[in-house]
Amino acid sequence: MARRSIFRPSDAEDWGRVADRVAAGSLSLHPDPDSPAARIEQARLRNAIACGAVLASGRQLQHGDATQAGRAMELFTNCATAITSFALFYLLLNGAGVGRAYDEELVLVDWAGAPDLHLLLDPAHPDHPGAAGAEAALFTPPAALPAHALRHVVEDSREGWAKAVELLEGLAFAGAAGRCLAFDLSAIRPRGAPIAGLQGRPAPGPLALARALHAIREQVIAPRRAGLTIPPWEQALRIDHALAAAVSAGGVRRAARMASKNWQDQGARRFVRLAASGAFWTANHSLMVDRRFWALIAPDAPPDPLRRHARALFAAATRAAWRCGEPGFLNGDRLEDWRTGAARARPPATPPWASRRYRTDAAAGLIGALGQRAAAARFPATTNPCGEVVLHVAGGYCVVGDVAPLLACPAPLEEVPPGCPDPALAAAWDERVAEALRLGVRMLLRLNRMDGLYAEEVRRTNRIGIGLTGIHEWAWLRFGLDFPALLDAEGRAARFWAEVAALSALAKREALESAAAMGQAPPLTITTIKPSGTTAKLFGLSEGAHLPARRRYLRWVQFRADDPAAAELAAAGHPRRPLSSRPDTVIIGFPVEPLILRLGIGERLVTAAEASPEQHYAWLALLERHWIGAERGNQVSYTLPLDTTRCDLARFRGLLRRYQPGVRAAAIMPLRPAESPEYLPEEELPETAFAALCRRLRGPARAGAEAAR
Repeated sequence: MARRSIFRPSDAEDWGRVADRVAAGSLSLHPDPDSPAARIEQARLRNAIACGAVLASGRQLQHGDATQAGRAMELFTNCATAITSFALFYLLLNGAGVGRAYDEELVLVDWAGAPDLHLLLDPAHPDHPGAAGAEAALFTPPAALPAHALRHVVEDSREGWAKAVELLEGLAFAGAAGRCLAFDLSAIRPRGAPIAGLQGRPAPGPLALARALHAIREQVIAPRRAGLTIPPWEQALRIDHALAAAVSAGGVRRAARMASKNWQDQGARRFVRLAASGAFWTANHSLMVDRRFWALIAPDAPPDPLRRHARALFAAATRAAWRCGEPGFLNGDRLEDWRTGAARARPPATPPWASRRYRTDAAAGLIGALGQRAAAARFPATTNPCGEVVLHVAGGYCVVGDVAPLLACPAPLEEVPPGCPDPALAAAWDERVAEALRLGVRMLLRLNRMDGLYAEEVRRTNRIGIGLTGIHEWAWLRFGLDFPALLDAEGRAARFWAEVAALSALAKREALESAAAMGQAPPLTITTIKPSGTTAKLFGLSEGAHLPARRRYLRWVQFRADDPAAAELAAAGHPRRPLSSRPDTVIIGFPVEPLILRLGIGERLVTAAEASPEQHYAWLALLERHWIGAERGNQVSYTLPLDTTRCDLARFRGLLRRYQPGVRAAAIMPLRPAESPEYLPEEELPETAFAALCRRLRGPARAGAEAAR
């Protein structure tokens, strides 16, 4: 994971070198980076990262270095929202996960107004499909281009690709159906060429963008011109998926999206059907609901004009979610900004978005109109793809990071008995956890000093999201608590939950005091728990709030089929499997044994699949109460596994009615042991098979595994 996503091969990096450069990048944003105080802070942060106690997000671990102060904030923001397709595309290209609200009141562009779109590619370009190629129809021959066409050369950069979509979207909003627009993609580097800003990783090439633009033209613009009724929100959903697919085509950028929709919208049931279809696989889909929705689906609900709609929607959504996990339910009235009114405090007439690298122009009118709509929206805030960060629907960022309390232990873990009976060691450990938390908070606040497209919103909200990861390992070794004991919040686990609440209060106090010292606004949100998939795996920890997924398992990771790393790993003994549904993708299996098994928990370990839904909801509610807190909190990203052989649809609906209204958000992942889907991220391995696979590993893969242990 580190080799693929974090280490810089040209620098022959190890984890210590990563800690060096990430700390240097963070302190380049210090108000006085050359001061003695800054040098001391850098040394402390470096050591906290090196031991794993402070885990910056994967984005920061990948990009952070001494040049950070002069770079774009978009490269460092895990979480973002967008209210236009071009902004969503730009943020995805930078690697951020992007949420968008597809509420009918928040989508204004009818793409029937788009100009006639032509695509050009120099026949000498290495990626040109040729006149007889299967994709030759993507491009217009130069001789066939109308003389009056507006020709736009797409620059070979993230900004250049986004600018093309901004121009198209701006013209569609203005109503340019009688005009002709030609995008020349010839300046885009060929597929596989190195991208310097991504440490030499391969470029997707111009065909990835051409396919997305072709899909927009043929699947949205042409049907609308032909008179097919596609509401603007659905047009946006289809266009955003096409753009996200182009982003993921490179194999090095993710295309993570959250698609949310107001439950009161007329198109909400259509949204459910689209979510359940699986066609829009680049997004997580959720209905934005509230207290009124849950009240209306109760058996004794009073008469209400929306009662029939709410019940029909709940029936359709739960039928789909029980089968495939989507759509989910977000409690919009529990979002921090909705409760406090912070979202509506945003001025509706925002200036055009601008940074040193990108300034909007063609869509300035659209942005202004959408700002007015967002100011009066029923749900003016939504979330990022994983659901743990609250953001304004019109656009915003949040920078997130973790503290791993287990890894702050000042003694070798194998020498600490569960429960840590040594009072001196326990006191030193607790102080190091507190210091790691303070360092992590300040690190995130400095990130908000960077230049970005939504700089005005960042200055207004100063959001951060500091979280915990490896919680179960910490609870076991420091407090001697397994998962069932953690649910006894008033009894056996009272001391643990008091410590969690104290750390939450410490994080908020540190954030407010440090923001004031740096001349920043008080952060609207401070605590969160993110999924922490990549960073937790680096140390074998349970991920964020989640229980260990399995005792021993294969973690399947997607690679582009022609990625040399996939071939090297297969040659080193890792299982390799092609995906028939995505011929350009293979999955590589990595044997994983959670660290908690090596800490002596033995048969007391409870995996995610073994815990009951009621236990999962109780755990999530405790984290929301004690870590997120009543004020300045985001949410907990949580996926609740559901064995559908033991929970039929009726019981599933009963669980949702009873527990989902009481938490901010929880995603459901149906488990169907009788079915064999082509790809699941994790595959259980018996202990003997696990040991045999580990013995087969050879070369760098085995050496890396042994070094990690």
